[in-house]
Amino acid sequence: MAKLTDPITILKGVGPNKAKVLAQLNIFTLRDLICHFPRAYEDRTRLVPIEKLETDKPACFRAMVMNTPRTSHIRKGLDLTRVQVADHTARLSLTFFNNRFAAEQLRYGQEYIFYGAVSGDFVGYSMTNPVFETLDSTPVTTRRILPIYPLTAGLTNAALMKLIRQAMAICDTPAEVIPESVRNQYGILPAHRAYQAIHEPSSMEEAELAKRRLIFEEFFIFSAGLSLMRASRAEKKVEPYANLNLKPFLGSLPFSLTGAQRRAIDEIVRDLGRGAPMNRLVQGDVGSGKTMVAAAAAYLAATNRKQAALMAPTEILAEQHYTSLSRLFTPLGIRVSLLTGSMSVKEKKSVRAAIEAGETDLVVGTHALITGATVFQDLGLVIADEQHRFGVGQRGALSAKGTDPHLLVMSATPIPRTLALLMYGDLEVSIIDELPPGRETVDTFLVTEAYRPRINAFIRRQVEEGHQCYVVCPAVEENGELNLKAATEWAEVLQQTVFPDLGVALLHGQMKGSEKEAVMGRFSKGQADILVATTVIEVGVDVPNATLMVIEDADRFGLSQLHQLRGRVGRGKAKSYCILTTHNRNPETVQRLKAFCKTNDGFKIAEEDLKMRGPGDFFGSRQSGLPAFQVASLSMDLQTLKDAQAASAAWIDTEGTADTPEATALRQRIGDLFSRTQGVMN
Repeated sequence: MAKLTDPITILKGVGPNKAKVLAQLNIFTLRDLICHFPRAYEDRTRLVPIEKLETDKPACFRAMVMNTPRTSHIRKGLDLTRVQVADHTARLSLTFFNNRFAAEQLRYGQEYIFYGAVSGDFVGYSMTNPVFETLDSTPVTTRRILPIYPLTAGLTNAALMKLIRQAMAICDTPAEVIPESVRNQYGILPAHRAYQAIHEPSSMEEAELAKRRLIFEEFFIFSAGLSLMRASRAEKKVEPYANLNLKPFLGSLPFSLTGAQRRAIDEIVRDLGRGAPMNRLVQGDVGSGKTMVAAAAAYLAATNRKQAALMAPTEILAEQHYTSLSRLFTPLGIRVSLLTGSMSVKEKKSVRAAIEAGETDLVVGTHALITGATVFQDLGLVIADEQHRFGVGQRGALSAKGTDPHLLVMSATPIPRTLALLMYGDLEVSIIDELPPGRETVDTFLVTEAYRPRINAFIRRQVEEGHQCYVVCPAVEENGELNLKAATEWAEVLQQTVFPDLGVALLHGQMKGSEKEAVMGRFSKGQADILVATTVIEVGVDVPNATLMVIEDADRFGLSQLHQLRGRVGRGKAKSYCILTTHNRNPETVQRLKAFCKTNDGFKIAEEDLKMRGPGDFFGSRQSGLPAFQVASLSMDLQTLKDAQAASAAWIDTEGTADTPEATALRQRIGDLFSRTQGVMN
């Protein structure tokens, strides 16, 4: 027997050239080939009478050859073979192009099973290049559920089927990794049956059962791996914080915390006092008060003589955190420093010297925190704000500057809890699902270009009342092909034509860092009435005086991104508004945007976005560490994901260290998965 790890070149018909073609599909070993699953199936088990064949709808039918096939040479490189076939209902003319096999195999007076689609002016007129098999042959392309595989240039579906069948005949399928008790509980097929059925199902129902098994398997392996990682980290020992008294911190606040904030802080306090490194995600909607939760953790670090570092994705956000936290902590005797890339060499050198000497308790900064020049005396707490903006490796790089420091990551991108457990599977999750009292909702409207005069009038009214406005465009510069509103050109139109008497500023990602800081500084100080920008303002912009957000071509954004943009207004005491514009008339698009207008609940929006767009809008790049699931879909298979997570957690508790064949195989598969998914390992 061959091994799953053997190269595909051991298969008959796979030489160097064919191997290069298969490599385009990431198929290098027999395992890769057997795990190259169909993307769809065609049900060719049902035979249709000729008179019932529908135009352009492929189907199988049984018919007798009514004459000897005749081949005509039309021109160089083109031969046509024609033949008449019939059943008890009708006749049909078949045409084959450059197919000597058809001319030689189709015999007058014999019956065959054909598969193809009729075409012409009426049903039954003709059929071109149907596939066919004799009645007594083993079903290969007819009378079966035919798998349809992802392909590449130089590889046909039939050729790939043949290779997979050959591989399945000479080696065992992947080992069983799901314990029998779990399979029985959730109605999961055994591995050998599932791998056989996914490629050669006896029915569509069996194909679905096989697919469900493989989806469950992928989720089970990944979830079990994350559980093992959490268990491993829980075994690490650090000195518990002895001082967990938050009364001085809470007493200094000019407001009361919400119940959700208090719950999150209580969870953090328990983490810091249990003698193992904290690994926690604090997830909350825009304006829910995550910073105060992080501040409580930083306070406890300082009072336990540990340094804390808060890493923000932009200098604007870092400076805002520094300003607010300095105001909060200085009266409490806690020293706060700022470290960003745009600071002068002299300034950075001075701050870094204070960090290394232990003369600062909390350092707020950007990526400058993780450079080799930054050395901490005793880093005990790492806080990563807007974690999805960092590669997970950067999170690890900052943590590496201490000895198993506690880790707290914050995200204002609402993510359904199930997906949060995937994206941050090695972290415990705290959710702040309550807004501070007095925080008003933002009224949101969806309009077309016909409302432009009213939009402009509303912008002017907001400015006349002493407020400021954002106008967000999906593009930086005009692109005729996409026909999207461009920030550069639109800012000029607004300034020169629509609002010549107002101050219009422009901000986009292609500007230099210093330019962006200067523009945001002007807007924050009220020196510009309207800020025309791209999504660069999505995170880290806090201007309480801004009360109106106009989002152009809103259909170009995901709902979660729209929610982040909308979160830039409604941060003060005045009533705030968000206006979405779109040219798109697609019913699904309009439905999606109308659903967004009806709620300010980021978690409901995230669930809706997940249904409509899948997880991409939450996770973006591969930095997230998510594996490339082959069969599973995070947007379609959530119940299976939940089942697999529950099953894997129970397995870890009861059999995680067992020496059974399933447990051994599962640990091997976990290692293989995480070695490919580098992000999760960081």
